[in-house]
Amino acid sequence: MKILAVSDQVVDSLYTANVKDRFGDVDLILGCGDLPYFYLEFLVSALDRPLYYVNGNHDKSIELTADGMRRITAAGCDPIGGRVVMAKGLIIAGLDGSIRYNYESPYQFTQSQMNLRALRLAVHLIPTRMRYGRWLDILVAHSPPFGVGDGPDPAHIGFRALNALIRYLKPRYLLHGHQHVYRGRKPGVRVASTMVLNVFPYRVIEWGHDDAG
Repeated sequence: MKILAVSDQVVDSLYTANVKDRFGDVDLILGCGDLPYFYLEFLVSALDRPLYYVNGNHDKSIELTADGMRRITAAGCDPIGGRVVMAKGLIIAGLDGSIRYNYESPYQFTQSQMNLRALRLAVHLIPTRMRYGRWLDILVAHSPPFGVGDGPDPAHIGFRALNALIRYLKPRYLLHGHQHVYRGRKPGVRVASTMVLNVFPYRVIEWGHDDAG
């Protein structure tokens, strides 16, 4: 199974009429935040694959279209912030946002606020654990865990709650954006049994294959 993960930047090679020629073999699309609805909607339409996404710190709770319509979700896509879904046989959950550094976004949180959101997500996963014998396959987030691919500046510090979820829920992957890397692809970081991947601006992940490069 191939997963296309996107984050933070509209990529010309994806936002094009021939995107299916290059990425038509993906089975699933995951959005890690800070992407306009039109981009997510284009991908889900052009590739005809399910798309699940979280919101980033630059996203708004309401997005205005070119013709003035107000929307709270991307059409044809499924927001999973604070939710759990089963997709293509995988248990996927999401957490929106970044650390709070100002009050301009509805998707910025303190460490304590994210701790509570993470706890609620873990509670939602209890029935899944009982039914499938595992907690989680992929955790989709906008921010990285604290000390694992995050940054030192106030806007890019990672969440400690994500470290706890890795430790207790043991997802195979934690996918995030928020950290922009313009010179080469940032390698994945293995934390216990979880591979933490910065997908900025996009990344193709083959399920079942380690992706540390």
